[in-house]
Amino acid sequence: MWNKQKLAAFDGALFKKVIQLIENYIEQGVLIAGERLPSERELAKNLHVNRSTIVHALDILTERNVLVRKQGSGTFINDQKWGLQAYSTINWRLPAHFYQNRKSVYQQKVFQTRQQMANICDLANGDLPTHMMPKLMLPNITSHEMVAYEKQSDILQLGLPTLKVQIANYMLNQFGMMVDTDQILITSGTQQSLFLITQGLLKPGDAIGIESPSYFYSLPLFQAAGLRLYGIECDAEGITLESLQKVSLERQIKWLFLNPIFQNPTGCVMSNHRKKQILAFCRKQCIGIVEDDAYSGLTFDQKSQIDPIKKYDTSNQVIYLGSLSKYIGRNIRIGWMIAPKEIIEKLANIRHHIDSGLSILPQLLAEEYLTHHYQSHQEWLRQQLKQKANQLIDWLDDYFKGDINYQIPTGGFHLYAHLPVSSQAQELAILNQLLAKHIIVSQGTDFGDRVGAIRLSYGHFAKDLMR
Repeated sequence: MWNKQKLAAFDGALFKKVIQLIENYIEQGVLIAGERLPSERELAKNLHVNRSTIVHALDILTERNVLVRKQGSGTFINDQKWGLQAYSTINWRLPAHFYQNRKSVYQQKVFQTRQQMANICDLANGDLPTHMMPKLMLPNITSHEMVAYEKQSDILQLGLPTLKVQIANYMLNQFGMMVDTDQILITSGTQQSLFLITQGLLKPGDAIGIESPSYFYSLPLFQAAGLRLYGIECDAEGITLESLQKVSLERQIKWLFLNPIFQNPTGCVMSNHRKKQILAFCRKQCIGIVEDDAYSGLTFDQKSQIDPIKKYDTSNQVIYLGSLSKYIGRNIRIGWMIAPKEIIEKLANIRHHIDSGLSILPQLLAEEYLTHHYQSHQEWLRQQLKQKANQLIDWLDDYFKGDINYQIPTGGFHLYAHLPVSSQAQELAILNQLLAKHIIVSQGTDFGDRVGAIRLSYGHFAKDLMR
């Protein structure tokens, strides 16, 4: 494994060859997360290079957080993504380790359960159940008219104008926000919006802040763009100003990516006072904010402070991302970005060069939903989800006999809980017990949290399956 012949397969200076060899082993799965490397002396001997060359290579990989050095224990492959920088890989040759470890035994069992069992309670599924999706009918349009729309893809690269008008109306009705349609870019969902932002507004090596824990942690696209992730600590109102100040000064944060309303996975809602604090600090420090709003229409309590941070933005420092995937299903991939016109046009131009453009069909369905259905459907959806959340709480209290901590959800999709465990083995024992009952949950470690945290998506709670 560690020999001079293996090193000879790579180009460049010796220390770069050592770096490439280690990265190649990670990519191939020869080295796995948490594995200990041989000592510096042993590596130098086996590879026939000076120890100083090994030290230099390991220093660089440690600086990029690919490796972690533990005093008195040795050097290990990093098993987390906080602070890790992969090289930008728009050629899609990203080493798998940089964003996803090989499936654990538990994850393999989950996969098998989903494949083999018909009646499971999949509380790890964060998508809307099919029976809760609205039944949308296409407007009266012929196939020839649809083809004509598609032929105008160059003209419509910012999105269907009539859909943008409905989105502007939606923002006004929901939040009292006046949005110019020239500041709206239609996308094929939040993932595409994030991809365009990472490619158009950031560069490899940039540091970005996210909530800790956060669903952003699980996304591969940040490592694919060569960005470093840093976690901002949260309380019941979202990220704390103190943690943001500390991390941004230590790490020179360029952008802050937030999911402030019914945050995934914790379900917390950032107070309006906190939103204004965060916005003021970021403005002073010249930190841009990307705000992902996927759940604000799903509040159980009308007193919840669901106004976007964007509503308080007077300096054009917030990019707002909206989406319908949590309301009409992920298969109708439609989202939108609200940002200054020059940014919208720049990102639309990037998409135009790497993509064939947006399909007209999902845009027409989204327009139909926003024009005729969203108010009644979202009201019904809130009632259904609140009922399921209460049923889940009753089951949790009964199953764990009160020996579990959680925040009661006030909206959104998720309940975040902490198990009565202090080790990975104890957590795994409980997860396996649940799995034996065909109950699947998401582990907090998937979102960058510590052992013992779990996310339960109550939209898929089935009372009859829990008996």
